[in-house]
Amino acid sequence: MRISLLLLLVFTLHFSPSSHAQSSLKKYWVFFTDKEQGSFDPYQYFDVKAIERRLKSDIPVNDKSDWPVRSSYIENVRNIASSTSHSSRWFNALGITATEDEVFEIHQLSFVKAIEPMMTYSYPASIVKQKKKAYGDDLSDYQMKLLKKQTARMEGDVFHDENIKGQGIRIAIFDAGFPTVDVNPAFEHIRSANRILKTRDFLTNRENVYKNSAHGCNVLSCIAGIINGQRIGLATEAEFLLARTESGLFEPFSEEENWLAATEWADKNGADIINSSLGYTNNRYFPSDMDGKKSLVARAANMAAKKGILILNAAGNDGADEWKYQGTPADADSVLSIGGIDFGTDFHISFSSFGPTSDKRMKPNICAFGVAVVAGKKRMEIAYGTSFSSPLAAGFAACAWQTDRNATNMEMFKKLEQSGELYPYFDYAHGYGVPQASFFIPGKNEDIKPTFELKTSGINLSVEIDKEQFDLEGEDAGALLFYHIENDQGYLDKYFVVSVHQYSVLQFDASDFKRGSTLRIHFKGYTTSHAF
Repeated sequence: MRISLLLLLVFTLHFSPSSHAQSSLKKYWVFFTDKEQGSFDPYQYFDVKAIERRLKSDIPVNDKSDWPVRSSYIENVRNIASSTSHSSRWFNALGITATEDEVFEIHQLSFVKAIEPMMTYSYPASIVKQKKKAYGDDLSDYQMKLLKKQTARMEGDVFHDENIKGQGIRIAIFDAGFPTVDVNPAFEHIRSANRILKTRDFLTNRENVYKNSAHGCNVLSCIAGIINGQRIGLATEAEFLLARTESGLFEPFSEEENWLAATEWADKNGADIINSSLGYTNNRYFPSDMDGKKSLVARAANMAAKKGILILNAAGNDGADEWKYQGTPADADSVLSIGGIDFGTDFHISFSSFGPTSDKRMKPNICAFGVAVVAGKKRMEIAYGTSFSSPLAAGFAACAWQTDRNATNMEMFKKLEQSGELYPYFDYAHGYGVPQASFFIPGKNEDIKPTFELKTSGINLSVEIDKEQFDLEGEDAGALLFYHIENDQGYLDKYFVVSVHQYSVLQFDASDFKRGSTLRIHFKGYTTSHAF
């Protein structure tokens, strides 16, 4: 399924009297010139965990960006616009629906700094579901194997053996609905402990989110679900904030304003982590627009990171499409973009969107299974998409953060990258690979031993697998070797995955490499490089 990119055109609208004829209603952001603190008291406004998060990260508790939008400005604009919607404290802005005439009139107000069109359309990064099993039915051997592997691939047992299950971590989930989460057996352990703390439907401005698309139900299960004693995700004892930000699964979704409003709400209510399995794209734009700065959702995600929140976002499902690259807000530099790998091959799953960003930053950052057993409304299902890679990684991140609560969000961001099994190797399909729990547990992270030798002879280079460690005619046959060629600008020209079946696995001619480039190779935990 197509994920389309939401791009925000950043410009100020200027109209002349001759050009503002009556037209159809459109949505805009109105940005204001100033704020005042007024009666704002951060200790009354924020949840105590939001205060603690700020103090831990040396973030001002009383920051101007958190002050409310002036009510008089909102009222003046409301008297002109056809309708108004969410206001944003962080951007000192108000969402409106208006005609060109109304926009022209609003632009004349002395306290209006700028007006920007509100671009639309987001899609969840999921594709299809199949092989459904009603609750109480036995899973097939394949389903059970996948269910166990989707957390075992991240060494989930290492966390659980230490009783690390996301305790004390608060996770906000942005999605299209959470039907049956209030009754579903996969979430009984969460409900019985009252760990769904707040809910909000940003389309209706009500609290009931237990309706509409089951996508959010699927996603929550990948973070924290348990069925018949078998965990679906890793953070089974975390706390949750559930936000419905989108309207449905198979239609263009609601505007960026809901995502932004939910982010400010999550901050207010003490979220440590935000998981978003949504991507914003639009066919009118190009991959070159994916710089992490242009869309409002990317800017909002970066602002949330400045408030101390760790953001995880699905890379998207455009890897096999013409678009190919990830959307936004996964392109933002402070967002941990999550790619997908295949259960069968153990490397990049075909639909997972590729990096880098248009300014050549590495994306995705890490990856997890792009196919998973999930909890649906009435039954267990197998579902495909980076929609499920992201929450699997979010559950992992909650457990990882539990091991070091003194770490800031960006320190944990870096540690999650370093825990990737490929690190320090990376590419634009896998990032640093699947994160490993042993990285976070003292004594569990074994010293890395060379698994191959990069030999040089004149202008020839060859890669020889260590025969003492590996049996390529037995259990190690087909093990994956990764290599890339990095240019002198620091980004990748090429990268490859090789299935290894012989000990002399690669040969290179040095004359084929440009001066200043680097060949980097990874196999079974060991990485080495050669500079040209």
